[in-house]
Amino acid sequence: MREPVRSLVEAGRVVAVKSLVEAGRVVAVKSLVEAGRVVAVKRLVEAGRVVAVQEDQDGRRSARITLQDGQLYLHPLLRQPTPAHAHTIQESDVVGVLDPSCTLAFLDLGWAGSTRGRVTIRLTPDTPLARQFVLLCTGQRGHTYRNTKLLGVVYKGHPGEHVVGGDYESNDGKGGAPLLPDLQGQYRQSGQAGAVRSGCWPLGEGLRSAQFVIITRDLQAGQQWPGVFGDVVSGLDVVRAAVNHSDITEVTVVDCGVVLPL
Repeated sequence: MREPVRSLVEAGRVVAVKSLVEAGRVVAVKSLVEAGRVVAVKRLVEAGRVVAVQEDQDGRRSARITLQDGQLYLHPLLRQPTPAHAHTIQESDVVGVLDPSCTLAFLDLGWAGSTRGRVTIRLTPDTPLARQFVLLCTGQRGHTYRNTKLLGVVYKGHPGEHVVGGDYESNDGKGGAPLLPDLQGQYRQSGQAGAVRSGCWPLGEGLRSAQFVIITRDLQAGQQWPGVFGDVVSGLDVVRAAVNHSDITEVTVVDCGVVLPL
């Protein structure tokens, strides 16, 4: 059974962060007090001093863990200095607490020099496209949607209006190769605003299947699109505002990641 991330941030309770990873898993709060060294984890997270790390042949990458409005967020792995006196957790252990049945990912969109809002997406359970989306939101394979731009608006002002994004390779619509070898699976169809689908369908006919589409206006009655792997649960207004920006290619995914269960 997956341990909730509430173990990390439980109001008024104190834990020893260095014991977060024990026997290859995230352990419950009651086992996190060790050797008399106790810290208030909530305060550490709020101060940006708890980070997830991944070591590879090229060195260390780290990811911020933040607390906002009572919700815990894991940001993408980046090659960046680890904050001084930070407490580190293995990225694999943090990602291990995600529940595949209700994974939430987020994209922060910005333009004109500021972040305009967060788009939260509930991913369809156990589909390869959803797993790939998590990889690109967390940077586990080295690539991430962070700093990619929206590539265009299709059917603007009409039924089926949607935005396209996700070219992590060339950022011009020509890239976005898959990270997983086989993306075939059982996908839903939808014609509703907020549906998130592959930007390349059928999957076998292109090399841009990491690109994504977010529908911002319902399709005409009776019409549905295949390849849906998620739905926007909050922030669709942010995407619609981006559609109305004078140049959609100025809209950038300034940050991304996943929501950690509490």
